[in-house]
Amino acid sequence: MTYFSSLGSRGGKMKVLARVVPLAIRIAALAVVAIASISTPSRAETGIVRAVVTRGGFIVGVGGGSGTLIFRGRSYPLAISGMSFGATIGVSTTDLRGHAYHMRNPSDIEGVYSAIGAGGALAGGAAGIRLRNTNGVILELSGTRVGIDLSVAVSGVTVRLR
Repeated sequence: MTYFSSLGSRGGKMKVLARVVPLAIRIAALAVVAIASISTPSRAETGIVRAVVTRGGFIVGVGGGSGTLIFRGRSYPLAISGMSFGATIGVSTTDLRGHAYHMRNPSDIEGVYSAIGAGGALAGGAAGIRLRNTNGVILELSGTRVGIDLSVAVSGVTVRLR
């Protein structure tokens, strides 16, 4: 014997259905609203960066170059400029490759990056740098430096999409 058959009449079954169906609809609607309101955190992604930068100077170093950001399967050309203050002597060209972390959009790579570091190359050598901009993007780049360049400086590098 089922619950509905114990109600006896057809009218009793209809009264139960009249109460159960609106309740089920309300529960389903509430579940849909609850699921839709749960915010999923935006995932930061990583881009691939290649840059060729030439710099030179005596005490104040100035440099510039170009590069490419590969993000979500697309290439974006970059313009790079910068200045360093401190013990800087020489001229060098550096071919850098690495990653841009904590990106949500290609435009996140734009901005002024800063780092405090020391490095040097004499006729050819390894170079590495870690920079961060105000958007929270971190560039970790390494590569080969050609030329004579010794520096212990605070750097400001500006990266923009071309």
